[in-house]
Amino acid sequence: MDKLLGLLADGQFHSGEDLGEQLGISRAAVWKKLKAIEELGLAVDSVRGKGYRLGSGIELLDNKKIQSNIDVDVRNKSEVHTCFITESTNDLVRNLEPVPAGVTRFCLAEYQAKGRGRRGRVWSSPFGSTISLSALWQNGEGTASLEGLSLAVGLAVVKALETLGARELKLKWPNDVLWQGKKLCGVLLEVHGDPTGECDVVIGIGINVRLSDGQLESVSQPAVDLFRVCGKTVSRNAVAGQLINTLTHLLDGFGQGGFRLFREQWCEYDAYRGKEVTLMASNRSVTGRYMGVDDQGGLLLETVSGLHIFNGGEVSLRQS
Repeated sequence: MDKLLGLLADGQFHSGEDLGEQLGISRAAVWKKLKAIEELGLAVDSVRGKGYRLGSGIELLDNKKIQSNIDVDVRNKSEVHTCFITESTNDLVRNLEPVPAGVTRFCLAEYQAKGRGRRGRVWSSPFGSTISLSALWQNGEGTASLEGLSLAVGLAVVKALETLGARELKLKWPNDVLWQGKKLCGVLLEVHGDPTGECDVVIGIGINVRLSDGQLESVSQPAVDLFRVCGKTVSRNAVAGQLINTLTHLLDGFGQGGFRLFREQWCEYDAYRGKEVTLMASNRSVTGRYMGVDDQGGLLLETVSGLHIFNGGEVSLRQS
């Protein structure tokens, strides 16, 4: 199916006969594979006398093209894998062979069957329409040293997207990238290993690149994609490459000084500082004035009883 999608990715019409010849299969087999493509959520146009095409064309992930967008110094300490379909890139990045010391592994997929979001939510990733990337980072300082990492990763995403023309991006504590109040990207961290020593950190990043109106409307909260943010088509391979660049540099810095090195930059993009907000936990809510974040990435909330600090976990922020 990946070869068939590669042929159709140009958005032009291809006859069933030509597709069969190039793939070495019968026209009936081509038709079955086209039906399977439609089951992934892609629109296949069929016109008698012309053949088949993908409605808007898609850009498939290409490791060589991704590598061409990665800085030379980053290539030496990164390992990039792309795949067609996986249940979860967060699982995939951990299940491959052990990564060499000092190397960060990145895995990307065209489609996730069971993508995960924060607080147990499902992360929707329509085929070929998003960036679903997971990074495996080795950390020897234990989980306490990871405070504020999800915020810093969000900053890395913003910096990557700005190099590709995105503007007016904002950060929502602790892990969302917004544009005009709509969600463009989410971050999910999963930590495995010794709480006080060696541990593996899986950093999952989902970015909406180009979704249909119906796909955006199906999201459980206001959402937007990079096409609408930039007003033009943005290469998914370029997004992946720039994201690997900024994330690698950020992890290098974070390993040396933690979130405090990035706090000032993060605050420049803070979407809610000074506003009345409500923090939602599993069984309670707290309302107050949001005063930004501290050096560990904790949220500062001024309430009638004074200034309180909240950390990540199951706490969710909403504007009052």
